[in-house]
Formats: sequence, C-alpha cells, structure tokens
Amino acid sequence: MRPEIQRARELRRNMSEPEIVLWSRLRRLRDRGYHIRRQYPFRGYYLDFACLSRRLVIEVDGYQHGDDRHAEHDAVRDRILRRHGFQVLRFWSSDVRRDLDEVMDRIVLALEAPPFPPLRGEAGRGGAEVEWAGQGAEPALEHDLPTRLAGARHPPH
Repeated sequence: MRPEIQRARELRRNMSEPEIVLWSRLRRLRDRGYHIRRQYPFRGYYLDFACLSRRLVIEVDGYQHGDDRHAEHDAVRDRILRRHGFQVLRFWSSDVRRDLDEVMDRIVLALEAPPFPPLRGEAGRGGAEVEWAGQGAEPALEHDLPTRLAGARHPPH
C-alpha cells in the first residue's frame, strides 16, 4: 500500500471529536449529490474534508492553528490549494462544537455556488484566498471573499 494512503487511513481512525461530528453531517450530503472525502491526500498534505467535484476543501482547526508557525504553514498550503482551483473553508473546532448548523449552512452555500476560479500566478488577488468561517476570536489569515460569502464574520488577524 502506498504510504500516503496508509497515513490517510491512520488519520481517519484518529479524527478529532469536532472532525467526527462534522463528518457525520457531511456524509449526509451524498444524498444531494456531493461526494465528500475525509483526510484526502493531496500534494503532500492531508485535507480534512474535500469535495473534488466542487473543488472545495473544508478544514477544522484547533487552537494550535492560531500560532504564527501554524498560521504561516496554513497560508502556504492554502495558496497551493488555490493554485489548483480549490476554495478553502476553515472552521474553528469550537465553532463546529457550538454551532454545527451554521457551519453546515456555510458549507452547503459554498457547494451550491459556482466553482471558485483558480489562482493565477504568485500575486493572486491578495493574500491567501481562504474564508475563515468561524465566529471565534482566534486569529485568521488575510482573505478575499467571494461576494456570496461577503457577509460572514471573521476573526481578526
């Protein structure tokens, strides 16, 4: 078995509690025609959840993603994903626990929206193109929101 597949299986067996809760709801979207994968290996990364047909990545981040080192790693990763045509939605673990319905509403909105255009070149449209969809006070990356999501609250950087 390829090492990345073995690692993905290990990550699936050891998902965090918020990831397990979100996965239980994401699986139901299959009835609506959306195939969501969990711990999907992509270019050396493991995406918490991904809908490949809609080019959507969903990440559930714990408190450690608020420190500078993790934030920079996430920014690089998000730029790579954008260059490959993915939209990235990030949610804080606490938001998944506190308001799962709101998290799911944002995910469904992104799935139903037109596909996100891929990032062209290094300059892009300004910063890491990722929506921090959480309501908490943890720090977030700079972002450029599509119009359909412009009303969301975002943690300060």
